[in-house]
Amino acid sequence: MTVSGTATGVRVRIAPSPTGEPHVGTAYIALFNYLFAKKHGGEFILRIEDTDATRSTPEFETKVLDALKWCGLEWKEGPDIGGPYGPYRQSDRKPMYQPYAQELLDKGHAFRCFCTPARLEQMREAQRAAGKPPKYDGLCLSLSAEEVTSRMAAGETTVIRMKIPAEGSCDFTDGVYGDVSIPWDSVDMQVLIKADGMPTYHMANVIDDHLMQITHVARGEEWLASVPKHILLYRYFGWDQPVFMHLSLMRNADKSKLSKRKNPTSISYYSALGYIPEALMNFLGLFFIQIAEGEELLTMDELSEKFDPDNLSKAGAIFDIQKLDWLNGRWIREKLSEEEFQARVLTWAMENDRLKEGLRLSQTRISKLGELPDLAGFLLKSDLGLQPSDFAKIKSPPEEILEILNTVQADLEKILEWNVETIEAELRAIADRMGKKLKVVVSPLFVAVSGSSRSLPLFDSMAILGRSVVRQRLKLAAQAVAALVGSK
Repeated sequence: MTVSGTATGVRVRIAPSPTGEPHVGTAYIALFNYLFAKKHGGEFILRIEDTDATRSTPEFETKVLDALKWCGLEWKEGPDIGGPYGPYRQSDRKPMYQPYAQELLDKGHAFRCFCTPARLEQMREAQRAAGKPPKYDGLCLSLSAEEVTSRMAAGETTVIRMKIPAEGSCDFTDGVYGDVSIPWDSVDMQVLIKADGMPTYHMANVIDDHLMQITHVARGEEWLASVPKHILLYRYFGWDQPVFMHLSLMRNADKSKLSKRKNPTSISYYSALGYIPEALMNFLGLFFIQIAEGEELLTMDELSEKFDPDNLSKAGAIFDIQKLDWLNGRWIREKLSEEEFQARVLTWAMENDRLKEGLRLSQTRISKLGELPDLAGFLLKSDLGLQPSDFAKIKSPPEEILEILNTVQADLEKILEWNVETIEAELRAIADRMGKKLKVVVSPLFVAVSGSSRSLPLFDSMAILGRSVVRQRLKLAAQAVAALVGSK
């Protein structure tokens, strides 16, 4: 791979969207960029891409920053520390994008689209019914300037779309996949500016990378198909494009995509269970290097020394939890002194005030300190070891318990701010929607979350454990109850 840069040298970035719990895939991509910058004496920056205003929240942004810091990654510029190319949050950059959109309109590279969501959905349904991939059909492409002006004056809602060449293909060289050719007729006329004036990911991404002088864009392979849109924007603006590198997606052992519906994917989950960040980074870093057997235990500096972006696998990074467990155990035993181990344990127990809040809730519920492990120990456990028999004492039949667990698991994802009040409100709303009394809904949740029908207050316990741990415990509980249903 040819490594070049601007006058400022190599500059790479990680640009997560604060729309949910930070994913281990984000750490995987961030680590690659971080190691790439270290390898080439460049700069690693952090940018928050929050153009999706309906799903982005300050809470999730904080979680992203905290998770990446926990991983041991340090950025030269970012929303928390500033820098010469700020702001580093796209919502704060909103006024910057409009002049570029107008430039594309003036040059004839973009057009106003007045199609309603209903019309677009009908169009897509017809295309799918005909066995064609859904994409914009160009209805507004030929509108006259007078008609556009008239419809805007009448207050019609409009977006700005990019024009795509009718013939030929977009040919480029990817840093991982090599030479790639994508026909232009397979590329959609992407919306660049939404009706609310916010740019889409594609528009903001290209403009920000250019203004921030990003020289190499390393991201997941799911973005490979979007490269033609981005290259076209660089050409329309007359800018030099960065080097693109698309990394293989992280996958489960069965080669399926790593997703929270199948396995825990949140960085916060692995932190809560007592994985140490050095071990997680060690595990992820092994996907980017070539080593002999017996050389697996590596620090960040050692990963940087062995980092080889020219020999990356396209086969997919397999997230092998057993290998992570093995590495984590080795780090605990071989890399931490007794004093460091003790300090790590205390830091982990106090994470998110887990121990402090657990003790506060326990104080009025025990008669002697020796009762604490049975009452509050679930807050520190990595696995409750739930069995179908654990739900036998609940009055509801197994089929109803399973329905409750599956419904709660899905509906809790709707909560944006995760705290005692929002959890209680959502569970009460779930009970109402299901036509059940609240106590019927929460009874199996006590067992699912704590492993016992006698425990600390449920809403508080769920808030302390965190969204990612609760999600996994509900999933495992549903599996145990499903076995109970299947045995009948």
